[in-house]
Amino acid sequence: MGKEAKSQPVLKYRRVEVAELDKGRRGKHHDLVQGILAELNMAQAGSALEIPLDDVGGIGLANLRSAIHRGASTAGISIETLADEKNFYVWKIAELK
Repeated sequence: MGKEAKSQPVLKYRRVEVAELDKGRRGKHHDLVQGILAELNMAQAGSALEIPLDDVGGIGLANLRSAIHRGASTAGISIETLADEKNFYVWKIAELK
């Protein structure tokens, strides 16, 4: 009684080297978030950006707020946000030391 050779299963997915992967996150709101963060970096202390909700391409307030917070966190910027029926406001805050 000899050993039966086990056949390799057929692989469904292609293998790639991890070093070849782009590890950055580029979500669907990337361009909008990058534009807002760029303007926020130029804003003077004590001023907020007023972003009309009608101008954000149908993104819901919760998704916009999350995307901005994610982008700011990645960029190392501490922010606060506020919204009303028509506008979303975002401003930089001083980091605690």
